[in-house]
Amino acid sequence: MWTKGKLQIGTASDVEKYLSTAQIQDWRNADLQKYKDYCVAEFFRDQSFQVTSDPHIYKRQEAIWELFTSECVYFLDQLMVLKEVFLSTLRDLQARNCLPDIDDWRLFANLQELCLVSFGFLNNLLRVIKDTLAINDGGGPTLLELLSKASVSGKRCHCLQKYCLNYSTALLYLDSLKPREDFGSYVKWCERNEQCRRLQLRDLLVAPLQRLTRYPLLLRNIAKRLETEDEIRGLSSVAEQVDTAICDLEGKVKWLDNYQKVKQLRDALVWLPVWERDKRAFIPENLKHLLKAVTLENLISHRSLLHEGRLVLTENTKLIDVYLFLFDEFLLITKIKRNKRYIYSHVLSLICFPQRSVGPEQNPLRLPQNQELDQLLKEGSTFTVLDQPVSLDRLQLKNIDQLNASTSGLPHSFIIMHQNRYQQCIGAFILQAPSETAKRAWMSKIEDAVSALLKQDSQQQRHKSASLWLESSQI
Repeated sequence: MWTKGKLQIGTASDVEKYLSTAQIQDWRNADLQKYKDYCVAEFFRDQSFQVTSDPHIYKRQEAIWELFTSECVYFLDQLMVLKEVFLSTLRDLQARNCLPDIDDWRLFANLQELCLVSFGFLNNLLRVIKDTLAINDGGGPTLLELLSKASVSGKRCHCLQKYCLNYSTALLYLDSLKPREDFGSYVKWCERNEQCRRLQLRDLLVAPLQRLTRYPLLLRNIAKRLETEDEIRGLSSVAEQVDTAICDLEGKVKWLDNYQKVKQLRDALVWLPVWERDKRAFIPENLKHLLKAVTLENLISHRSLLHEGRLVLTENTKLIDVYLFLFDEFLLITKIKRNKRYIYSHVLSLICFPQRSVGPEQNPLRLPQNQELDQLLKEGSTFTVLDQPVSLDRLQLKNIDQLNASTSGLPHSFIIMHQNRYQQCIGAFILQAPSETAKRAWMSKIEDAVSALLKQDSQQQRHKSASLWLESSQI
């Protein structure tokens, strides 16, 4: 133990000492555990029900039973493993002054609420299945009422949305805790538990997202096997409600992902003063303080990052690696400055721990091209803005065809021209993409962004508002 003021904080060895004798309590529900592995015919025999000879009715019963058993797997093998193996163990450690600074909400969000709602849904669904089988051979109004009011489309869907909105933050927080030896000991011990079935913490954290996207498929599978039009319409309506909730969630996740990324990027951007950006600008030392009042740190706040990625800039006879950020109103061309201290420690860890996985973890909520930016921001890299922001209503895009590209030795290249209000070219950037596909993607994204901005300007003029204002080309 080491002391911080009067409080003794447990070290990695204290974590390992406690975990060496720790045990996970048995949380298995006997009935749910038994039914989880049953097929519908085995459940009929267990309940002393007669198996129907009608293949259409049997398929309907199978579809309903699949909803139940898949919910059992989700509840028992994923949610409860997260809660009892990971969350409960973390809280036990914190009760012994180990890992006291770990925020369990940032990692697990409303996991306990999810467990309660899922358990209630399972018990209600099992009761409805037993009742409907005793009354008739299919899923009647009682099942429809449960699904439409008390389960997927109501509180259950809201709980899942709340968890999913925290998921991206949870992954970032988990990555930030990786270097800690005490936290690593806790995670490894939990992942070695047999209940995890060789799944890692990241694999279990994504389970509620995967479950939410599967509900519409399961519901439509039941709906197409129902008999009456009212039942079919009713269950199809529930499936559509879940689809709408998923689409709404995707929009919220994209907005949150953009907000978090732009917030990180704002601190990583370096804006050079004019005398460093333009060597022709001579400002005496005693006058430079007069030009420092203007700040551009908040220029990207409240902006949407539409596209980003690494390209090569042709400057004189040199090729420079640059990183481009396409926002909804302007384009930034930056030069990456890697964090040497991080690179040194990263190489050292490779030498000391050659078996350790070092690739960037994939986040299923983010687009593939975002992974490089995530890694650069994680390393503490900075992005120096090479020139002033290129307003999209002042941007001209020129393609370099294959013949000219081959002649000039610039494959997969295009030109960005920056014009002033008098249509005079004040900057030209020859950019080279890694492939023809990447080049077409960049040109398409830029053209779409320019068109969207010009359309917006034609409908409603942008207003001058502090540092967020960019002069319109229509002046």
